[in-house]
Amino acid sequence: MAQDTRTDQALSLTLSARQTADFELLANGGFAPLGGFMGADDWSSVVETMKLERGGIWSIPIVLATDLDTAEGDVVELSAVDGKALGRMTVEEVFERDVEREAELVYRTRDDAHPGVAAIYGEGNRCIAGRIEADALPDHDDAFQRRLLSPEESRQAFAERGWKRIVAFQTRNPIHRAHEYLTKAALEISDGLFLHPIIGETKKGDIPAEVRMRCYEILLERYYPQDRTVLGVNPAAMRYAGPREAIFHAIVRRNYGATHFIVGRDHAGVGDYYGTYDAQQIFDKVDLGELGIEPLFFEHTFWCQDCEGMASNKTCPHPDDAHLFLSGTKVREMLAAGETPPHEFTREEVAEILINAYGEESD
Repeated sequence: MAQDTRTDQALSLTLSARQTADFELLANGGFAPLGGFMGADDWSSVVETMKLERGGIWSIPIVLATDLDTAEGDVVELSAVDGKALGRMTVEEVFERDVEREAELVYRTRDDAHPGVAAIYGEGNRCIAGRIEADALPDHDDAFQRRLLSPEESRQAFAERGWKRIVAFQTRNPIHRAHEYLTKAALEISDGLFLHPIIGETKKGDIPAEVRMRCYEILLERYYPQDRTVLGVNPAAMRYAGPREAIFHAIVRRNYGATHFIVGRDHAGVGDYYGTYDAQQIFDKVDLGELGIEPLFFEHTFWCQDCEGMASNKTCPHPDDAHLFLSGTKVREMLAAGETPPHEFTREEVAEILINAYGEESD
């Protein structure tokens, strides 16, 4: 939860890592049309209907949970998780949310073993709402800062390239063969690819963002057309909300200028909380014209020994014993043991970066 300080001069609040990420996306336009942290009406409408109270598709509440002793009309100075001053918010409302109801409808579970549910339970019910006024944005490591495009900057980059049909790809993992296959398939029917990995807070066990960035950089340098690919970074934190987060990710990429968005197997999933293609099926429940971005659905892909390449059940006629599948758990076990995953699963350059990173962790 955000930490508060009251002085005679002003109220101040140090945001958590996730709240800091939310502030940045509110400030830079990534969360448009939101201009601040939600109040009770928007919270309730989003949780119950996936729409903002005044209209417009929105699937995950963006609230500021805190026990700060404040009231309507107070001005609260906001700082990043590292203490950097960011700006302020004039409190328009103080309200109590029902975190169990939010967990049930947004995350489809009340189980606090789910990392997204655990996060909102840890934040608590009490929230303050209001528009923000940004003086600065959070700092990022150099590896991310040079790739940190605002929505306005990414739209400008696409326009300068003459792109009209832009497909965005969301990832919190290194790009393996399956990801490469589907991004290149999407690139075949678009003007350009916007690779837009999340660099905000993720769950324990996920590959660190700085390691993932090294993987993205070398893949783009060696295996993607430079004039048809833009690598940016999304400062958002992961919620692991599965289907709801697929809609959420699509909205954010729309704001960054993408016209299409890749939705693959178990998008933004965790554990066994969601069905394999629930994140695709949820798009049937929204008006795509209102959403403003078109999803591109892909099946689970694999390396087929008989096809001698990547394929899916839509394209491959061969039996399962010809297919190479590796779970994330199995790959992490191999990396931790210093073993190189098969060529059919990942590029050797990516495997080398990951093995070295695992070795550094164990030193």
